[in-house]
Amino acid sequence: MAARNHISRHPDSARGFRDGPRPVLTRGLAPMHFHPMTLEEEIEIQRREMHRIISENRHAIDDNTHLQRELTASKDEIHRLGQIIPKLRADKEAHTRELFDRGLKLEVELRASEPVRAEVVQLRAEVQKLNSSRQELTTQIKGLTKDVNRLEAENKQLIAMRADIDGIRSELVEARRAFEFEKKANEEQIEQKQAMENNLISMAREIEKLRAELLNTERRACGLGKISFFLGALTWSILL
Repeated sequence: MAARNHISRHPDSARGFRDGPRPVLTRGLAPMHFHPMTLEEEIEIQRREMHRIISENRHAIDDNTHLQRELTASKDEIHRLGQIIPKLRADKEAHTRELFDRGLKLEVELRASEPVRAEVVQLRAEVQKLNSSRQELTTQIKGLTKDVNRLEAENKQLIAMRADIDGIRSELVEARRAFEFEKKANEEQIEQKQAMENNLISMAREIEKLRAELLNTERRACGLGKISFFLGALTWSILL
């Protein structure tokens, strides 16, 4: 179809010398003398012009052939559409009748479903009531969930407190053991100290006895006085 607006491939070459001024040899009536080179050039020009015309004729024939083919294809398409259109019309009419029959059938069904509509309305009311009840239950469940979460948090705190109490109890047991150990050690030290004091008292008594004996013999020997002084100093240092 695009070839219908075909333009010649040589728009400017169509202006050949046929439309232009004639050569010098055809202008006048008086006889002229031609040079051989001029005749050859004229023949060459005419030959080129003939080739150009032949080429244009071929292009025109090709364009005409193409147009004939397109025209034939268009006629075939029109013929095919002419055969399809009645079928499409018949299909459309059949579809329209089918839709009309469906509409009638739906109308009959709607009339028959009037009792069902009342039941549907009642069911919708019950559904609304159930939705309200569900919302109330949802609110209660949310409250219970909060209580459960709070109790779980308190339980976790109690578990932590129980762990702390167990730790404190363990520390108290360890402290009691340490206290008992220290108490026992102190009692042993007190007993040892008491025993040492008793020993020191016994030693002091023995020393006093020795001192008394030495005092009796002090006059007998001068050296015994020095020994008595030494023993007395030793006794006081031990007691202190």
